Amino acid sequence: MTIIATGLGKRFQREWIFRKLDYSFEPGVHAIVGPNGSGKSTLLHVLWGQMPPSEGSVHFTEGGQPIPVDDVFQHLAIAAPYMDLPDQFTVAEMIQFHFRFKQAREGASVEDWLNLLELGNARSLFVRDLSSGMKQRLKLGLAMVSRASLLFLDEPTTNFDAAARAWYHRLLNRLPQDLTILIATNTADDYPPTAKILDIHSFKRGY
Repeated sequence: MTIIATGLGKRFQREWIFRKLDYSFEPGVHAIVGPNGSGKSTLLHVLWGQMPPSEGSVHFTEGGQPIPVDDVFQHLAIAAPYMDLPDQFTVAEMIQFHFRFKQAREGASVEDWLNLLELGNARSLFVRDLSSGMKQRLKLGLAMVSRASLLFLDEPTTNFDAAARAWYHRLLNRLPQDLTILIATNTADDYPPTAKILDIHSFKRGY
């Protein structure tokens, strides 16, 4: 799936976070880079429809055919540190609950998915009792294993140690090439060297 941003801009009060952004996010990996507070997350929110743009438009196509905006959510998978998971579930229950609503790209059972997420030892822990790194692994794994055409990852390795980063890269490398992946980050290690780079500072244009 392709996301086409045309003249896209977002402002809060009088400050433009980004402006006059013309860009096609085609299948492959796209890294949206810039320091903390530069507007990377805001751009993702506008692209996936959580926030309306202040100007411009976002359109979606697949195979050259337009996708109605109301149908786009069916094609999305999203992971971000600020997104909460229901904390009354155990890890195994959370995985089972998630895949009632999303098809899986890999695996066919809770056991398969626990192995893919490398969370087998945490299967009986409640989500509320997980460390910040384990919560992030669960969020990230659920999104990356879901069958989707668009994958949005915001600061994917937040709270990760070296072992968790290695797991993330193993999972990232398994994703199909026809998937459109947007990674917002200020860490070059979060995306492969073949990723297309969009520097958010290039679209801070004033009034």
